[in-house]
Amino acid sequence: MADLILENLTIKYGAVTAVDNLNIHVASGEFLTLLGPSGCGKSTSLFAVAGLNHATSGTIRIGDRVLFDGDAAHTVPPEKRNIGLVFQSYALWPHKTVAENLAFPLILRKIGRAERDERIKDALGLVEMLPYADRYPFELSGGQQQRVALARALVYRPPLLLLDEPLSNLDAKLRERARVWLRELQERLSVTTIYVTHDQAEALAVSDRIAVMSMGRMRQLGTPREIYDHPADSFVADFIGSSNFLHGTLIEVGTDHARVRLADGREVTTQSGPAGADGAVVVAVRPEKIELTDQEGPNTLRVSIEQRTYLGSVWQYAVRSGPLAFRIQTPSELLQKEVLVRIPQEHSAVFPEQASAS
Repeated sequence: MADLILENLTIKYGAVTAVDNLNIHVASGEFLTLLGPSGCGKSTSLFAVAGLNHATSGTIRIGDRVLFDGDAAHTVPPEKRNIGLVFQSYALWPHKTVAENLAFPLILRKIGRAERDERIKDALGLVEMLPYADRYPFELSGGQQQRVALARALVYRPPLLLLDEPLSNLDAKLRERARVWLRELQERLSVTTIYVTHDQAEALAVSDRIAVMSMGRMRQLGTPREIYDHPADSFVADFIGSSNFLHGTLIEVGTDHARVRLADGREVTTQSGPAGADGAVVVAVRPEKIELTDQEGPNTLRVSIEQRTYLGSVWQYAVRSGPLAFRIQTPSELLQKEVLVRIPQEHSAVFPEQASAS
């Protein structure tokens, strides 16, 4: 196994920059997820690593092996990169059995019959599909087809596995089970994996690290907890999970805190704001982090409840304090018209107001 390194990777289509100066170092055996909305450049980046997209500039290498170098005009054809790739649509040959689908990449690599049969048996055993070796894809469920596609990508033992939204065609319950199984399999094999998805829950569940992308740029790279608890900007705060953005004016920025006067006139203290920030800002806080309280004090707001929504494990309330409208989540059913809430300093962050829309 070897590390995958992307340096200053840029992909342009005419005047459109699909991927802008992407820099990522994926450690051997790591599970990295590229996460973002449609059109952010995540699949484009993945296919550039596979060799199916031609990058404009930068470098792609696995260990010491250079797959693409824009300056040297060097590129390795996709069939010679020896990278495993699972497409969103699975792309199984409909006229071939499960075993024949797995045999195809081995035949291309001129692997002998005896070793070929052994590898097919091992790969199907890994994904628990050995009893289905003689079936055709149309005889399998969506989840079974997904496992066959994964086995086909693993059968020639690639150093790198690329997964392009492989669970998106599964129903919600099956997708939850599949992502647990997929993560367990990846850990057992210790194969370096890049996973593309727009599903934040998937990304949080399976990843060692997440690269959040928007408009061709990487907005933040970190562990799931770092991304969720300490978003780098308001886009990340809103895309990973859900955040309230309370408009206000920055009063003070200290080494470990910031003070903001909210639009309703109340002052709150948050985590330290960005260096050089001033003027109009937003305070980002997640609905489930806002606390109910019965005592007035720092960071408390008296709010009126405008809407109640039962979500099963929690209640979500749309509340208002003057011009501020936001959401809170709590297991408690609140029947009163007004409640007192507290914005925890440790769970709130300040961002420049203009960045919140990007």
